[in-house]
Amino acid sequence: MRMLHLGLRVTDLERSLAFYAALGYVKVGHVPGTDFGSLTMLQLPGDPFVSLELVHDPARPVEDVSAVNHLVVQVDDLDVTLAELAAKGVPTEPAAESGPGFKTSWLTDPTGYRIELVQWPPGHPPGMTAADFA
Repeated sequence: MRMLHLGLRVTDLERSLAFYAALGYVKVGHVPGTDFGSLTMLQLPGDPFVSLELVHDPARPVEDVSAVNHLVVQVDDLDVTLAELAAKGVPTEPAAESGPGFKTSWLTDPTGYRIELVQWPPGHPPGMTAADFA
């Protein structure tokens, strides 16, 4: 068993697509007219699978994003990523170092979801495992 992707309801699909494209996501598919609304599948270039689905129904704007605390996206170099996002007009928060080579920063998507950007220290395996809490 494995997690495939997260479906996020968005109010403005075009603004959300532009935001996630600036973050590095690529649109790989679209399913119109489901019971949930339209579904747009996004994938990060280094990921083998779709990891984010934008769910849009103009008749049901998102009024509360509090059920989702935050999403996390791993980056190779946080300083470079923040500079690239700034050049694209995406507001970010300053990077914070939480340990040698471990940095984080935050941004907010057009619907209001919080996104944490994480840079692991050199040699850290991709993702988070039980070893990170030992």
